[in-house]
Amino acid sequence: QVQLQESGGGSVQAGGSLSLSCKGSHSLYIHASTCMAWFRQAPGKEREGVAAIRSDGITDYAESANRRFTISQDNAKNTLYLQMNSLKPEDTAMYYCAAKSRFCAIRTLQTMNEGDFDYWGQGTQVTVSS
Repeated sequence: QVQLQESGGGSVQAGGSLSLSCKGSHSLYIHASTCMAWFRQAPGKEREGVAAIRSDGITDYAESANRRFTISQDNAKNTLYLQMNSLKPEDTAMYYCAAKSRFCAIRTLQTMNEGDFDYWGQGTQVTVSS
């Protein structure tokens, strides 16, 4: 079982940047061709996928994150990252990283359905003020 720990959240003004990290207890990818993702949940809203990456480097982004956020991985450090630029107040949320333990189809990256992911971190809060 993989344990995930997020860090890097905080408070910034609109237009600022934050870099989130997600450290895994061991290899992020339990087997080849699985994937990881960042989700977020704002107060009163459902959790939504933000960005996802497969072990072979293929990525996908929610429309709200496209061209502002970048997901990346460092397998040697068992760490997943989310670089967030040009932050907006509507980006305020708790951010979670998640891992899928089985084969990850391209469609899984595209849909970023939380039910497809098996392991979750505790979350890190991001607050963007106007």
